[in-house]
Amino acid sequence: MTEHDFHASTPIGDLPMKNIVVKIPGTAPGIVIFATHYDTLRLPNFVGADDGGSGTGTMLELARVLCTRKGKLSVWIAFFDGEESQGNWTDKNSIQWTKTNNTFGSREMAAQMALSGELNQVKAMILTDMIGPSGLKIKRDINPNPNPKGLPGSTPWLVNLIWATAAKLGYSAEFVDELYLVGGDDHYSFINRGVAACDIIDFTVQDTYWHTPQDTLDKVDPKSLAIVGHVLVQVLPALEAKSR
Repeated sequence: MTEHDFHASTPIGDLPMKNIVVKIPGTAPGIVIFATHYDTLRLPNFVGADDGGSGTGTMLELARVLCTRKGKLSVWIAFFDGEESQGNWTDKNSIQWTKTNNTFGSREMAAQMALSGELNQVKAMILTDMIGPSGLKIKRDINPNPNPKGLPGSTPWLVNLIWATAAKLGYSAEFVDELYLVGGDDHYSFINRGVAACDIIDFTVQDTYWHTPQDTLDKVDPKSLAIVGHVLVQVLPALEAKSR
């Protein structure tokens, strides 16, 4: 496990942040990154059990499952800091997202890997964010025609591979065959640098408890976390087969 401390220049000042990465070596060149964010929104009484506790819990278990695995590709499990928009928000309606006030941890890691040359070894980056709701409904983060903001969505071939894996495992009801472009998230830090990436997220909750103090532990269903974790474990050999 490695820790990378850095400082982020934010609208509320210079803030210390930390990325945490678990690195499981493979037998050949190539890296797959599984990622989430572990920071929470700066909002009074905000817990963030789903956003981003659900992804964090899933990645901790994924690290335990994969730590003794001897596979072809190296697996990096990344916990990003600073994904949420930085501001002293008062409620959900006060929150503002810009191109520069969020995703600090993923942008820092992608830039660092670009400088070291490691970014060229990344075969895929798969992000989990808000995967805890009961009755999980994860839509394909794809826009066939880039929107006016220039956001193309997740990488189509990677989305197709993940959804095909989910279908084989019997999870077509959770990984649904519908399009929904989420917009900015940590995967864009890698897409913008030419890396294939996918955002696995259930954004159907945006009009309920999302970004409110009601995002508490009762909103997280262990079955939903297990389904996403199972898909990620099985996607890995599919990615290794593709990289031959």
